Amino acid sequence: MAEQLQIDSMSPEDARAAAEAFRRDYLAVREQVGRVVVGNQSIIDGVLVCLFTGGHALLEGVPGIGKTLLIRSLAEALRLEFSRIQFTPDLMPADITGTTVVTEVEQPGGGVRREFSFERGPVFAQILLADEINRATPKTQSALLEAMQERSVTVGGETHELPKPFFVMATQNPIEQEGTYPLPEAQLDRFFFKLQVGYSSREEMAEILRRTTRAESPEISPVVDAETIVGHQRLVRRVAIADHVQDFAVRMVLATHPGGEFATPMVSKYVGVGASPRAAQALVLAAKCRALVANRPAVSIDDLRKVAKPALRHRVLTNFEADADGVEPDAIVDNIVQTLPAEAGSAAAS
Repeated sequence: MAEQLQIDSMSPEDARAAAEAFRRDYLAVREQVGRVVVGNQSIIDGVLVCLFTGGHALLEGVPGIGKTLLIRSLAEALRLEFSRIQFTPDLMPADITGTTVVTEVEQPGGGVRREFSFERGPVFAQILLADEINRATPKTQSALLEAMQERSVTVGGETHELPKPFFVMATQNPIEQEGTYPLPEAQLDRFFFKLQVGYSSREEMAEILRRTTRAESPEISPVVDAETIVGHQRLVRRVAIADHVQDFAVRMVLATHPGGEFATPMVSKYVGVGASPRAAQALVLAAKCRALVANRPAVSIDDLRKVAKPALRHRVLTNFEADADGVEPDAIVDNIVQTLPAEAGSAAAS
């Protein structure tokens, strides 16, 4: 790393060694996933940023473009316990969290004693794939709320801790697809990033066919374990960020609030509800991760601009006028990024 690496409470030598280990492991995981997943490098990087910052990722795209494959490949590259839940309209909350059951225990002197025991659901894993999450009803979707935020679930008045790290990767089809339910706003806000997976290019499609229609299949080797990931997550949080850079993140989030001090005319016209403080947390943590991966000494304003779309697109709720004019959240985020001045006292662009 650069000589002036800024990591709080660490000597320059320790900071350099920790940052090099982080970058080595990040690139190793990315290389393993790339053996199976063709293209979509920005999506892979987005998922890895979520993993190494302790956030959760939501991948959106039409069926059959590799969302689930990407997540399964990541799970294979990590020495973590993996679980998959296929969300369907008849899925119940207890199918996710688990339930209390009555068991019979034989007594030494004869007879049977009945007692309650908790049977864990598939949410008790370190990597959880919530496949097609928007095909389940909002009641079932909300079963993940506590797990994603608190890293625990409560059943029958008893709280059960989830393993560390706990990383949810959910896929969803666009809500215009038949048989889907829009995720509640509270659920969306708990996703660190929303990543939009597009179609493959001509060259990528040819490479997909080459890898999947021949006798040999690429293999993935696990390269990082749970303890290492938790350590890297702590390291990301220790990366220093200058006050003026952090203020840019704050102003970027405030700029999503219609009628606010930093809102652009486009925001005031098309946004119904702006981003929450979780958006600012996501911006800063993702920018810190980018700084480490890029081998740079500190977080920059450009880091914040680069992560603005995945961090904000699902937290900016548009109004009916935006729907009528065909204005998407990405266009609004672009408008904010392009017009928000780097310095608080500078004049904003029109």
